[in-house]
Amino acid sequence: MSQVKENNTVKVHYTGKLTDGQIFDTSEGKEPIEFTLGEGKLIPGFEKGLIDMKVSEKKTITIAKEEAYGEVNEQLIQEVNKSDLPQDMEPQVGMGLVSKSPDGQEMNLMVVEVKDDSIVIDGNHPLAGKDLVFDLEVVEIN
Repeated sequence: MSQVKENNTVKVHYTGKLTDGQIFDTSEGKEPIEFTLGEGKLIPGFEKGLIDMKVSEKKTITIAKEEAYGEVNEQLIQEVNKSDLPQDMEPQVGMGLVSKSPDGQEMNLMVVEVKDDSIVIDGNHPLAGKDLVFDLEVVEIN
């Protein structure tokens, strides 16, 4: 029976959880995700956890933050004056924003604090600084 190896294209069902059990993403009730190992489209720990699994095999893996979305980068947390925001914007904690750099690159930001004259935004991935747990099931190996 074949096992998952580097450069295989696989279909996988998964449920991603924080270490406290809170689910942040799942393929349950949807199509499994399909990707090729080694292309770097998924976090390294996810791909490593699939190596040597067989079709229909299930397992649970824990991925350290270093193999997931990394540590929180404090330089990506900044305070912005409300006067620099669009006039019609009512910032709220949890609101997502997109910032464009001069070269046209987009960055997703999250409002993490609203003060009287400013807001605090965070450009880190929402799962940065967290260890993750994934329930995996290999559906297909190509």
